[in-house]
Amino acid sequence: MRKILSIILTLVVLSGCKKNLLETAPYSAVDAEKMWTTDNLTDLGITGVYNALRLGINTSGASGLELYQLDRFGFTGQTSGSEVLMAGTITTGNSMFSDTWKNMYEGIQRANDAIKNIPLKSPSADAKKSRYIAEAKFLRAYYYFRLNQLYKGVPIYLEPFLADEAVKGRSTEDEVWTQVIADLTACIAETNLPDRYTAGNASYGHITKGAAYALRGKAYLYQQKWALAAADFSKVKDAGYGLFNNYTTLFKTANEQSNEMIFSIQNIGQANAGSTTQFFCGTRSSFGSCWNTYHVSPNLVDLYENADGSKFNWEAVLPGYSALTVEQREVYFLRNNLTAAEIAAATTRGAKMSLYLPTGNEARILQVYANRDPRLAANVITPYSTYVGVYSGINATVTSRWPYRSEATLNGDLRTDTQSYFYYLYRKFVYEGASETLNRSYGPTDFPILRYADVLLMWAEALNQLGSMGDAIAKVNEVRARAGAALLQMGNSGLPTYVSGQSDLTERIRNERRVEFPNEGINYFDELRWRSWKDKVFYTDNGVKQIWGNTVYPYSFKGDYIYNWPVPQVEIERNPNLKQNTGWIN
Repeated sequence: MRKILSIILTLVVLSGCKKNLLETAPYSAVDAEKMWTTDNLTDLGITGVYNALRLGINTSGASGLELYQLDRFGFTGQTSGSEVLMAGTITTGNSMFSDTWKNMYEGIQRANDAIKNIPLKSPSADAKKSRYIAEAKFLRAYYYFRLNQLYKGVPIYLEPFLADEAVKGRSTEDEVWTQVIADLTACIAETNLPDRYTAGNASYGHITKGAAYALRGKAYLYQQKWALAAADFSKVKDAGYGLFNNYTTLFKTANEQSNEMIFSIQNIGQANAGSTTQFFCGTRSSFGSCWNTYHVSPNLVDLYENADGSKFNWEAVLPGYSALTVEQREVYFLRNNLTAAEIAAATTRGAKMSLYLPTGNEARILQVYANRDPRLAANVITPYSTYVGVYSGINATVTSRWPYRSEATLNGDLRTDTQSYFYYLYRKFVYEGASETLNRSYGPTDFPILRYADVLLMWAEALNQLGSMGDAIAKVNEVRARAGAALLQMGNSGLPTYVSGQSDLTERIRNERRVEFPNEGINYFDELRWRSWKDKVFYTDNGVKQIWGNTVYPYSFKGDYIYNWPVPQVEIERNPNLKQNTGWIN
């Protein structure tokens, strides 16, 4: 970065900046001595710092590094294949560890370059320079935040450095949090940084004071500094952020600049500039060639409450369900009017076919997903629900059925690339119909990194820890009310919505986060922070599961050491001053 600052963008391809902000010709690389020396190069340079948010995004094959893809390690998501982290066979040489480390430090390098050289070289107006420096400090804080979530203490570099100069040892986890908070505090203090940008503003997508308060509050939450966290979250509200009025349509392109979205990766429907959720969380009924690499865990689907706020229970809808073996339960998910060959195959798999209803099987299983928290239908394509896909370039309303039949019909079965298995699929962030996006490999909807519902539920968590249960419940109820879920109440009357105490509320807040944020790259980090990952994800017989619960690929927890990612082996070889996290063997 000291010799050449690579920006690699076309200037309609902006991460973290407004999509049409810069009306200039593209640059691929600029000599370091010239970088920042014109107003245009200053704009380009800060865009390059934001563009590091896109590192790891890959349309040729799932990178495993994008935030939503990390849900596969948590309670809410899973992948189509076996994951070495979940199987217990991962090593310190795994590229996921080294690529994440490399990408975050590339972002830090770019931020450091901006922070150092904008004051020294840029001829831009003082107000713009001050704002850009604050933005770079936010982004540096964000990249260090991401590193600290996973590695729990990393080297801190606050100036640009050459590769052979990167020889520092690791700072402690607390020292990294201190640096994150210092950068965000400086950002908040910058008078030229606005509280927020409204939709359509030419600077929309740049960070704001509201974003800095949100991220600093989250850093305080990690440190369990509850009062400081709550104070920062209140400042986010004061900055003008709030909940959008409709959960289902919040995640559509039309509403990507609502006042709920505090900080997002900016996407457009063009190559190297869009979201890949369509490609890797979609269905082949979208454009005929999408891949459902990442999908929804049955654990999450079962967590969505009934409409009255009571816990969902299979037995209440299908009496006798719990007495069946997992293999026998497949019978409930079979389509109507099976052929003789399909009946024989299901019998061989272990389905209890004496319970099969040839003309009523679909209606029976549909009752399982009726009268539930509305977020279930918004987030998940459940059995025998419909999805607006594309067939030969024409919109087609397809249905998720099992077993899949491949007859070429306009409004037939929802097609996946895992046709020998029946999985829950994501609906959130998966585009519908030929008109919603232009290509299977990238989509135009911005991806939220921080949104106000996240702030509200973190705020509730902090208030609950401070003993302010009533205020905490009120924050949770804001999120539940928007979703159309039954509201919580103080007390212990035996009703499902009554909160019995602080520990009960703690679990309810955690569950609220699980059902609110699937496919947003939040849950895995939550489970690590709560130290709940082992119990919630690695229990006996859990793993990648089909809809009725049979395990396709089992999970294996090898020890608490995997709560921390290891320092990548390649980094230790380059820098012997780096010490490995306990439990990992180089």
